[in-house]
Amino acid sequence: MFGKLKAWAKQLERKLFVLYLAYKDNRTPWFAKFFAVCVVAYAFSPIDLIPDFIPVWGP
Repeated sequence: MFGKLKAWAKQLERKLFVLYLAYKDNRTPWFAKFFAVCVVAYAFSPIDLIPDFIPVWGP
């Protein structure tokens, strides 16, 4: 169980680092940077904007 959690955390760290690199690159368009910031903010937000009771859209 602890191994799965550790692997999940490592994968999340890698994905966030990729978003960070895309955000810092000057060749990335502004709308992609905005989307990256929104994704990271939603991932760390305690507020659930999409309710869980919606079958396909809920996390």
